[in-house]
Amino acid sequence: MNKLNIIIVNDFAHINGGAAAVALGSAIALAQAGHRVTVLAGVGPIVPELTDAGVRVVCLDQPELAADPNRFRAAGRGLWNRAARRAMSDLLADFEREKSVVHIHGWTKCLTSSAIRAAVDVEFPVVITIHDYFLACPNGGFYNYQKNHICNLVPLTRGCVFSNCDKQGYGQKVWRTARQIVQINSGLIPAGIRHFIAISDFSFDIIKSHLPEKARIHRIPNPIDIKKAGPIRCEQNQSIVQVGRLSSEKGVFLFAAAARKAGIVPVFVGDGPCRAELECRFPEAAITGWLPRDQVHCHLQSARALVFPSLWHETQGMVVLEAAARGLPALVADTCAAREMVTDCVTGLWFEGGNEDDLMKKILQIKDDAFVGKLGRAAYNRFWSDPPTIGKHIEKLLAVYAEMLGKPRDARKRSNIDQGAPACV
Repeated sequence: MNKLNIIIVNDFAHINGGAAAVALGSAIALAQAGHRVTVLAGVGPIVPELTDAGVRVVCLDQPELAADPNRFRAAGRGLWNRAARRAMSDLLADFEREKSVVHIHGWTKCLTSSAIRAAVDVEFPVVITIHDYFLACPNGGFYNYQKNHICNLVPLTRGCVFSNCDKQGYGQKVWRTARQIVQINSGLIPAGIRHFIAISDFSFDIIKSHLPEKARIHRIPNPIDIKKAGPIRCEQNQSIVQVGRLSSEKGVFLFAAAARKAGIVPVFVGDGPCRAELECRFPEAAITGWLPRDQVHCHLQSARALVFPSLWHETQGMVVLEAAARGLPALVADTCAAREMVTDCVTGLWFEGGNEDDLMKKILQIKDDAFVGKLGRAAYNRFWSDPPTIGKHIEKLLAVYAEMLGKPRDARKRSNIDQGAPACV
C-alpha cells in the first residue's frame, strides 16, 4: 500500500489503559511501517516512544475532564470541546482526503465528539474502534453502577433518563445524558460514521443495534505485545490473581468473597477506588497496588490461575490473553466478553456472572494439580497457534483503511457486511 496519512485520535497521549495502549501502540507500528502518522490527544504528557518513532503528536494539554478542578469549565468543555474541533480542522487542512484516514479510539474523557464532527464535515473517512459502549450508553457500560448489575434499558428512553445508574450519582447522569444528546445531534455519532472496528463478537452483539443501518463492521482483536517463552508450570503455583482496577464493576468483592469460601488468599494486582473497602472487609486479601508492567508479568508467572470476575459486559479483557500466552488458565464470568477467549473446561473455566458460589466451585476445581496444569497447557497452545501480534493487527488495519479509501479488499476476504448484512468481519 502507498504511504497514507493516518490521524489517530485518543484522549490521552500516554498509556493509562487498554484503549490507549492499542491507540498509541498502533500509531508507533504504523509509523515504523512507513506511514505518516499524527496523534491528536487532549491530555499529556506525551509518551516519548511516539516521537522516537516519528509520530507527530498534537496535544491540547488540557486536564482530563474528571480531574479538572474547575467543574463548571469541565462541564461545558465535556459537552463540546471547541479547541479539539479547531485542532482537528487545522490538522486535516494539511492532508489530501484521498490519501488520509481518521481513526478514533477515545474521545469521552477530554476531546468530545466535536473533534470527530470536524472530520465528518470535510468528508474525511473515519473509523471508530469500539473500546467501550459510549457510542450508545450515556455511562459507557450498559451497567447500573449504583445497583451493581447489567442494565438492559434502551439508551435515552424515559426509563434510561430517569435511572440513577452513574457512579457519581444522578446529577452526573443528567450531564452524561445531555452529552449523549449533543454527541448524537451535533457530533453526528454514530450516524455520521460508516466504519467501526469491533474487538470482540460479544461486544459487537451488544452494540450492533445502535449503529447506523449501513455501517461496516470490521472484526479486529486488540494486539498482545508479549514474547514467546515456554509455558509456566501453573500447577506448581498457589496464588490466584485478579489484575486491574479495583472497582466494584470489576467484581473485586465477588472474587474476595468466593476466595474466602474456598479457603484461599485472593491476590489483587492493581489499585482503585474500592481498595480501602476491600482491605476493610477482606483483610486477608493481598493487594499490590499499581505495578510496572514487568512486575505484573512476574505475578502472572507465579500464579496458578487468573480470575476475571467482571460484572459488566467488558469489550475484550486483554489480560486473559496475556495470561494464556504464559500458560496460565483463566476463570471468567460468562456474562462478559472475556469468555470468548476461554474455551470452558479446555483452556479455562466459565462461571456464572455475579455468582460467588459458582466462582468458589471453580476455584476448588483448580486445586487439582493435573486438571489446572492441563488447562494451562491448552491455553498456551491455543494462544500461540495464532497469536494476535501487532504485525497482524497493523495488516488488518491497513486492509480496513484501503477499503475506506475505496480500494476493495480481495473478494475472498469479504464478509456479508460488505453486501449490507449486519455481521462482523
